[in-house]
Amino acid sequence: MSNFPGIQKSSNKINYYQQSLDEINEIKKKGIRPTLLLHACCAPCATFPLEFLNEIFDCTILYNNSNIYPSDEYLRRLNELKQYLSYINKQNTHQIHLIEVPYDNESYTKKLEPLKDYPEGSQRCFTCYTLRMHEAYQYAQDHHFDYFTTVMTISRQKDSQKLNEIGTALQKQFPNVKYFHSDFKKKQGIDRGRELSNQYNLYRQQYCGCIYSYEEYLKRKV
Repeated sequence: MSNFPGIQKSSNKINYYQQSLDEINEIKKKGIRPTLLLHACCAPCATFPLEFLNEIFDCTILYNNSNIYPSDEYLRRLNELKQYLSYINKQNTHQIHLIEVPYDNESYTKKLEPLKDYPEGSQRCFTCYTLRMHEAYQYAQDHHFDYFTTVMTISRQKDSQKLNEIGTALQKQFPNVKYFHSDFKKKQGIDRGRELSNQYNLYRQQYCGCIYSYEEYLKRKV
């Protein structure tokens, strides 16, 4: 895993929400509408980020989440995201496209297996974020997007400082695509996301995704 940046817990306290506003203001001054590839893990987490971003960017979602176990859960989240996009694309002038990367949970789980005993929210999760963001960033560069970011900073359970550190480090590997710093949960973003999820009656999963978080979820149910 040493080829991937940032598997240690973050000690930073940077206002990434303000950085996102500053970047948007700079884009508005230029009078342009850049393209942005958005990694999304599920429909509820994509709700507010899309509302926040779609006025400024031409957004395309990349659904590359082979971490999700089992396959039925993967498909349920994917289909819910497709359904949500069908709703909002009827309302939006600027259409949001969805790209799905082939599902390969077996190979993905092998990469996480050495970290299986780490608690949720630590090194195992940071590695998982990095793997998916790296794959998505590679896609963004290969397909000439202007920006890349992830919806995951909307989640209260995920470390926004760590996610932005990973994105910043990855930009050095993919210098042709600018990383869009974010903290989508801030300034009631998480509340707006919940409101939109309720409005569209979106399925809200009960665990993060990987087999290890799934097993922990089953233990909590007992």
